[in-house]
Amino acid sequence: MGAAKRRLLATAVACVVAVLAVPGVAFASPEPTPSVSAPGKDLEAVREQLDGLYHDAAVATDSYNAAEERARKQSAAIVDLAKKIVEGQKKLDELKKRAGAAAAAQYRSGGLPDEAQLLLSDNPQQFLDGAGRVLQGERAAKGLIGELTRTQEDLQQYATDASAQWQKLEADRKAKESARKQIKKQIAAAEKLESRLEEKEKERLAELEREAAYKAQSAWLGTGVLDEIKGSASEAGKKAVAFATQQIGKPYEWGAEGPKSYDCSGLTSQAWLDAGHPIPRTSQEQWKQLKHVDIKDMRPGDLIIYFDDASHVALYIGDGTIVHAPRPGRTVTIAGAGSMPILGVVRPDA
Repeated sequence: MGAAKRRLLATAVACVVAVLAVPGVAFASPEPTPSVSAPGKDLEAVREQLDGLYHDAAVATDSYNAAEERARKQSAAIVDLAKKIVEGQKKLDELKKRAGAAAAAQYRSGGLPDEAQLLLSDNPQQFLDGAGRVLQGERAAKGLIGELTRTQEDLQQYATDASAQWQKLEADRKAKESARKQIKKQIAAAEKLESRLEEKEKERLAELEREAAYKAQSAWLGTGVLDEIKGSASEAGKKAVAFATQQIGKPYEWGAEGPKSYDCSGLTSQAWLDAGHPIPRTSQEQWKQLKHVDIKDMRPGDLIIYFDDASHVALYIGDGTIVHAPRPGRTVTIAGAGSMPILGVVRPDA
């Protein structure tokens, strides 16, 4: 396929899916959207305000997901430490029994140390045999004392580590709750703002959203970037794309990782988990930890990270398009790769 045709296809796909993705739009009607009472500039301001509210909700969602991921790891670490403490206590009890048995044996021999009993012996062979046993006994005693000391130190360290993990877990619980409140606050504000609009105003607002996405995608394609993107998907990338596209139509839900709903990074992380490559849970950690690649080297399956704060992520599927979970009130859908400000591209299976 020629470069010009690829650009045309990408633009056409972006336009079609944008129409299909926005609720309340009459796809078959050739008639233009009727004008509404509110001035266009006012609705444009509403659109920008909604974008800001949903963006802030996305940032809070990333914080919530990050705290949730840390809490999972901390809980697992606490369970592991608890097992070590139980095992260590059993070992310590056994060592104490051995030490007690040694003390009882010494008591039965008259309370004299082995060294003293050896010096009192008048049998040369007994003396020589006893010297070896004393040496062995000293080594065994030192080994037992050393093992007791190490086990007690290990138990103390396990307890200290467990206490630290509990403190971190509590901090992340608070961070999760704070993020949860922020998410609900931002979404409630957006829903309240939209509820004030009349039906025709909502239709016009949806049209403004499509126009903004189309304008951004057209500007991106206008740079000729699609002429340079020729990479083919890896086998794992094909599996990730297949998984993500199978989720099309499922609702966005913050904090969700499927199978019935997803947030943006929940979709991408599950797609790559299905492909056999576990990746970080959040878009910000995906940006931080995965290999960065130039846009011209992008291939299907790669992740495109959006906005300066890496608050959104989508999976590139080829021909200038992505599949992603956009925001609350929307479903997993296909869109133009350049319809939002691109921060960069990362590759999970580099």
